[in-house]
Amino acid sequence: MNKLDILLGLQWGDEGKGKVVDALTPNYDIVCRFQGGPNAGHTIEFEGKKFVLHNIPSGVLTPGCVNVIGNGVIIDPYILKGEIEGLRKAGFDLSKTLMIANRAHLILPSHRALDAANEKALGKMKVGTTLKGIGPTYTDKTARKGVRIGDIHMADFLEKYEKLKQSHMQQIANLNFDMNELSLDGMTFSDYEKAWFEGIEYLKQYQFIDGEYYINEALDKGKKVLAEGAQGSMLDVDFGSYPFVTSSNVIAAGVCSGLGIAPCRIGKVFGIFKAYCTRVGTGPFPTELFDETGEMLRQNGHEFGATTGRPRRCGWLDLPALKYAVMLSGVTDLMMMKSDVMDDFETVKAATAYRFNGQETKHLPFAACTETMEPVLTELPGWQQKIEGAIPQKLEDYIKFIEDYVGAPIKFVSYGPDRTQNIWR
Repeated sequence: MNKLDILLGLQWGDEGKGKVVDALTPNYDIVCRFQGGPNAGHTIEFEGKKFVLHNIPSGVLTPGCVNVIGNGVIIDPYILKGEIEGLRKAGFDLSKTLMIANRAHLILPSHRALDAANEKALGKMKVGTTLKGIGPTYTDKTARKGVRIGDIHMADFLEKYEKLKQSHMQQIANLNFDMNELSLDGMTFSDYEKAWFEGIEYLKQYQFIDGEYYINEALDKGKKVLAEGAQGSMLDVDFGSYPFVTSSNVIAAGVCSGLGIAPCRIGKVFGIFKAYCTRVGTGPFPTELFDETGEMLRQNGHEFGATTGRPRRCGWLDLPALKYAVMLSGVTDLMMMKSDVMDDFETVKAATAYRFNGQETKHLPFAACTETMEPVLTELPGWQQKIEGAIPQKLEDYIKFIEDYVGAPIKFVSYGPDRTQNIWR
């Protein structure tokens, strides 16, 4: 039986998944996104050009590769249209290589307005959402009120749209906000809604498919398929730092529901992590650095959100959290990103345990979001040299230290943003 491979982020997102998918894609016929929405920002750089993908799978830059937006993904037609057009202008025609699952849910303009109103109403307790309408859309999906891609071609599409929009307007009014006063990407609600419907018409030229049949039949025919996740395992709605999480299942289990495949069809699980940690928005971050070292990581690593532009919080590698993520998804191959960011560091550190309620533990406690966790740090020598196609011995020592702790091999090391700056081990 041919199996599907998975690529996941193992931290709080922004691990560099786009670059790794781009590096792996020549080995695959089909790349699929299985969850998340335009809150994702997967960056690929080559030949001096930068591409940031939000909804479209990162295999799109490889000639001949089919890219599927799966049923677990949520789609804003306005944003997706802009993304497709940007790629077209750069010379990438997706008319024959992009497919969209009928069961994927639509992010309505009123979802985005409700997201903004909810975040404003939370005040100091805000989650740090990207304001892309992610949470409200997944809420409506679970509540069985959502509108899906396949509905676009149905006779009652506008009726479904208006019914859901009116529900959102009432919720926004209950929060004491006026929908027309909430800015959506710098536009009024009416202007955004008009652009959204233009996006709906634009998407009609692309192939809408029953993704679950398409992917399973492709596997039956011997096609090689890679599933690409968005965000990171520590943002998983069930196992992440709840409530400071995304609204979907980011771990390997999410692939089954997000694409419609059986667990027995999963092959390799590639887990992506940075040589240090970053996080955007609020929520616990035990190894966060507030000093010059943290700022050095931010500047060296250009740690600013691909989707929001927000500065990322930076800190040392958190090994208990990494091992937890490896366990949850059964990671077979680890891939370490941005090792070059610490090229100049005399020493590097990594958390190997936490001090929590007066005790030391290597487990992530349930109360991690409400109680303070102090990291127990281990210091290692830095490699203090540029990585030029070969791994310095002290970096090898750091890699071996990580492998021994988490119990999985690091097969791939990235040392720069370009698609050529990789070492396979």
